[in-house]
Amino acid sequence: MSSGPAAAERAKEVTSPHVDFDLHGIVGIRLLEPRAQDVDTITRQIGPLAGRLDREPDITVRFVDRLPDPGRLTYGGWPDSAAAGDDFYLLRGREGTAAGTLLPVDTIGERCDIVTERRAGHVPHLLAVINLTALARGVLPLHASAFNHRGTGVLATGWAKGGKTETLLAFAARGAHYVGDEWVYLTPDGNMHGVPEPIRLWHWHLAQLPALRAALPRSTRARLGALVSMASSATAAGSALTGLPASVLRRTAPVLRRQAYVQVPPARLFGQDAVALRGHLDHVLLVVSHDRPEIAIEPVSGAEVAARMAASLEDERSPFLQMYRQFRFLFPERRAVVVEQALEIERRLLEQLLSDRPAHLLRHPYPVRLDSLVEPVEAVLGARP
Repeated sequence: MSSGPAAAERAKEVTSPHVDFDLHGIVGIRLLEPRAQDVDTITRQIGPLAGRLDREPDITVRFVDRLPDPGRLTYGGWPDSAAAGDDFYLLRGREGTAAGTLLPVDTIGERCDIVTERRAGHVPHLLAVINLTALARGVLPLHASAFNHRGTGVLATGWAKGGKTETLLAFAARGAHYVGDEWVYLTPDGNMHGVPEPIRLWHWHLAQLPALRAALPRSTRARLGALVSMASSATAAGSALTGLPASVLRRTAPVLRRQAYVQVPPARLFGQDAVALRGHLDHVLLVVSHDRPEIAIEPVSGAEVAARMAASLEDERSPFLQMYRQFRFLFPERRAVVVEQALEIERRLLEQLLSDRPAHLLRHPYPVRLDSLVEPVEAVLGARP
């Protein structure tokens, strides 16, 4: 990333009176009088979805250097949130940075106008606000990966760290077209919509993707190798020592391993022509890891997948709900209807969209050899040559 005076001047440039982002016609976001760095911030959060809206936005975001002094603050969850008059403030930005965001929580799902300080480094809870807005429009945001493989649209879903991205990576090597990773939006017409945001690849993924690893900058490869090595050393030392030093080392090793990843745009994995961002929902995989070395796949009802994913979606919303409860503590007479009805709406949409779809439960060891996932899945898709 460039730095120095030139980069600083670019960051201050106002790009236009506003810049729009359009999530497949489902949710429209407008940045008001943004600088270049503001556009970059939103792009990092939701992907490169800039495009002119032909309608009023559902969400507006204005970045400022400093919010006006609100006067006396009454804390909700100190030091995370507070109220001043009728306004609700979030007080922390990325990685706990002290930074203010004015968030009208009770307008989420309608027209939500957010103002945030640039030093926050991101817009807190922006993805949750977008997903809840989509939900209010009858579109289901699902924690999932999706791809088109030989004419079949496949949705791989499950609990976090269950193997969704691994399934996507396995089929990328077989020529599948990318629809989405992390969040996939299911519309009432049975289509899947994704976002071309970078895919997080861990060191053990890259070990199985040598061509991609070789194309990474040498400094990136060195960083990943050093983190893995340090984590292994910390684990070994923690096992050999006792007392406080051992405890510190045992806590340090997982932290180091959680940093051993790289973000790769889907076009580098699939090829630009294979980034589809859209597909029809033809088949559902419920992907889970287990304590056995083999890959196992068996039929499961779409209704069961729907029931399981209701719990997963509720868990994904936990950080947002903690903030929402702080808002309700400070403003007990105010509420966001879509937030309080989210679980009910999700259950209804999950049942409508998944219950009649062919579905299979895919169990695998973790970490998994990526290519071992392909044959069992192709067999149930009926897509083998």
